[in-house]
Amino acid sequence: MNKKVKYTVGFIVGLILVNAVSSNVYKRFDLTEDHRYTLSEAAIQIIDNVESPIIVDVFLKGDDFPSEFRRLQNETKQLLEEFAAENSNIVFNFINPLEDESTRERNIQQLTARGLTPMQLSVQESGKTSQAVIFPWALASYNEQTVIIPLIKNKIGASQQELVTNSVQHLEYAFADGFKKLVSPKHQKIAVLKGNKELEDKYIADFIKKLGEYYFIAPFTLDSVSNHPQKSLKELNDFDLIIAAKPTEAFSEQEKLVLDQYTMNGGKSLWMVDAVIMEKDSLYNDTGTNFAVTRDLNLTDFFFKYGVRINPVITSTLYSAPITLAIGEGSNSQFQNLRWPYSPLASNNSNHPIVNNLNLVRFDFANQIDTLKNDVSKTILLESAPLTKLEGTPREISLDLVTKEQDPSLFNKGNQTLAVLLEGEFPSVYSNRIKPFKLQQEKDISVPTKMIVIADGDVIKNDVVRGAPQELGFDRWTGQQYGNKEFLLNAVNYLLDDSGLINIRSKRIDVAFLNQQKIAAEKTKWQLINIALPLVLLAIFGFTYNYVRKKKYGA
Repeated sequence: MNKKVKYTVGFIVGLILVNAVSSNVYKRFDLTEDHRYTLSEAAIQIIDNVESPIIVDVFLKGDDFPSEFRRLQNETKQLLEEFAAENSNIVFNFINPLEDESTRERNIQQLTARGLTPMQLSVQESGKTSQAVIFPWALASYNEQTVIIPLIKNKIGASQQELVTNSVQHLEYAFADGFKKLVSPKHQKIAVLKGNKELEDKYIADFIKKLGEYYFIAPFTLDSVSNHPQKSLKELNDFDLIIAAKPTEAFSEQEKLVLDQYTMNGGKSLWMVDAVIMEKDSLYNDTGTNFAVTRDLNLTDFFFKYGVRINPVITSTLYSAPITLAIGEGSNSQFQNLRWPYSPLASNNSNHPIVNNLNLVRFDFANQIDTLKNDVSKTILLESAPLTKLEGTPREISLDLVTKEQDPSLFNKGNQTLAVLLEGEFPSVYSNRIKPFKLQQEKDISVPTKMIVIADGDVIKNDVVRGAPQELGFDRWTGQQYGNKEFLLNAVNYLLDDSGLINIRSKRIDVAFLNQQKIAAEKTKWQLINIALPLVLLAIFGFTYNYVRKKKYGA
């Protein structure tokens, strides 16, 4: 008896010890092929030192969701569980703002006022179509700060399944980016170049406002270079990145040397330049025409030395954004969206983090970029569609083009490069050349650095309505949202990212969906297979068993 008691007590004590250890020491295993539930090292680093709660309220909850969006809801929950497993201070709740009919309208108004706009979906289940409203957003709060986290990754022309696939792939980056805003103080500085008649502040306001969530922003005027070049270079070197937003006045040799030596010292830069003078607004006159001519910014040798050349030609393509014109006279006129080949929609199938899973980017009178052989690495970020042609300058541009049928055989130049990333050790533009002023410390080869060149200054330009800047990339006439702001933000984050966060965007996740049409068509068959067939098999087994038993023991 004593032996049995000892065994029993030992067994109970062992169970208690195993439970105590397992409650504190555990390991999660991600057996998925794409490792979708394994957080990236950059995401883990962001939340590693969080010592007070980050409260995440997710509004993606409801009973009438399409099956695709229930999948997104589950993926969001599982991802947040991974964050919470890494740091218990990540606390999340799923809230249905439309659950209570009495507060439904008020909740919609309050969330919309905060920038959380609802999304209307078509639900196709069991062969029937209905409408559902969802809020694909989350709010993350930390130490009295709150950020909005989008759960939907829009892409022009995407089906609901493609929309959810893109969104699932984007989830980790969206949450990691939101958490970084909350827990990581800003420390890097960006200079927006002034002095060469760049775009006015109101035309870049929306993007600069977005950048301000991550970095310190300040204007930097190159006018003082002519009098105090050494001082200007020293002050410019205090910035981590410079942005040139559509300069329209030529750069002097003194200014170019300062910019060149800034690059030699490791400074990053984002260039958005036009090699052709042509504005869409200049066509809105009595004749509806204007002439496109070459713009000389005195930067040809500057970019050539680094390995790219922006050619003074206009990229025209059949795959483009429309132009909105008033057709008719007086009170009978109506606004119509018409085909306009000078607004190319650019993309790239690359898995590079800047452009991976990116919406189409809209350009206006974009030029074409050639890449040249040197030791600087070059990555094409955006290019036009294959049905493209190049138009030289000077050239008359007329709005009458919208009434003419385009001949596809003329658009035979293939994909044309519109944006390129340069990385590596850059050669100085002024090596073995007479310099416009003497430098205390000059360099002929840079430390490893990065530069992005975009052959269109309007890619950063937001509309202005009644003096108020509008959202970059949003076309108020068609209601279409283009990827301009996301592309530029990805570009800046890649140039400056010191945590590797931007690389999360290159993570590939494959989401499999059921075919809803096939489900509706074969619903009865599979119900019979899953319900009736087991009963039939059970009956056959019972009959056979009884028959064999009677035959065996009947005698």
